[in-house]
Amino acid sequence: MSKIVRQITGDFDHFLDHINQGILGGSISATFEDGHDFQDGETRVALRVYERYSWLGGNRVSLSVVLTGIGRQLSLCAIASGGSQAMFFKINRFGEDSFLGKLEELADNYTGL
Repeated sequence: MSKIVRQITGDFDHFLDHINQGILGGSISATFEDGHDFQDGETRVALRVYERYSWLGGNRVSLSVVLTGIGRQLSLCAIASGGSQAMFFKINRFGEDSFLGKLEELADNYTGL
């Protein structure tokens, strides 16, 4: 399992669309599995779950993304999982790290609105 956490300033909807388009456009096998949105006043939360096939790892990996926003202050947490072929411990994390790396690149290069 791999994880990233980022604090970002920007527009919630714009950033959510930015990462969604980037993840789906970053891999031919990437799919949007499901999501959920919540809002209470100015506080917003979006959960997104993606999946893709890892050619190097020979398996499927998932990426769970939670974006929380209060005004323009955004908090991103993402966890990739499922990238191992071993039964009791992980022998590789290539697929997880690669999937998460794409999101990390999108977040770190976001210029905001």
